[in-house]
Amino acid sequence: MGSIDFFGFLPFGILDLIDILLVSFLLYKLYELIRGTIAIRIFFGVLSIYLLWLTVTALEMELMRQIFRQFINVGVIALIIVFQQEIRRFLLAIGNSGFFRNIGARGGLWTYLGKSDQKVSTNLHSLSEAIYNLAKQKMGALIVIERNADLQSIIDSGRKMNADMNAALLESIFFKNSPLHDGAVVMRANKIVGASCMLPLTQKHNLPSAYGMRHKAAIGATEELDVVAIIVSEETGEISVVHSGIVDTPSDKLAFRNRVQELLTL
Repeated sequence: MGSIDFFGFLPFGILDLIDILLVSFLLYKLYELIRGTIAIRIFFGVLSIYLLWLTVTALEMELMRQIFRQFINVGVIALIIVFQQEIRRFLLAIGNSGFFRNIGARGGLWTYLGKSDQKVSTNLHSLSEAIYNLAKQKMGALIVIERNADLQSIIDSGRKMNADMNAALLESIFFKNSPLHDGAVVMRANKIVGASCMLPLTQKHNLPSAYGMRHKAAIGATEELDVVAIIVSEETGEISVVHSGIVDTPSDKLAFRNRVQELLTL
């Protein structure tokens, strides 16, 4: 492919442009991943050292170049340790993306190729009735609906169940004096398969002050797993729907049903 020589010595072609755009995209996605966490400061520190190394290399400052080169070589191992959680989240984000998620999930490659159109089937009428009844009474609740992720490790952290989902059962689980009201309920299709389950907390630090542990757990779970999380705030009775770390607050029961239905059929 043809290229253009800038300043008479710097060749620049179409592949160079693609290279720059790809690197820019990856850096932006990395920034999105660690934004709001302590890792962002480490990232900018490492980036500064790398830019300084490029500068001394261009200026042919051999001693400084060797020093920075050795630091960077050893620093790669240190970065893997320091950014362990962020690397894990990055790989999970790739694995949970459309193509890989559909290959690795139930239905596998056939689902991705359109051989099966099976979707998560949940009784949204009973679910919304239970959620809004809990909200009226300001009883906190956290429900996770499994999509394509395997939540067995989450289920194992709580009490295993195998019950058809209905409004009365959900309300009784989250009743304040119930031994199962702490933690999350896990739903698989129209079954309650776990209660009082533990979820991973998000590592973000720039969340609104009104967000409590339920919000942090719901955001963390949806960042790492292909699930839909539903929260009822114990303080305000506000209802939230969370997916991929994004929190939505439906305006009414119809908007709630539509949003959950949309997320379960993606």
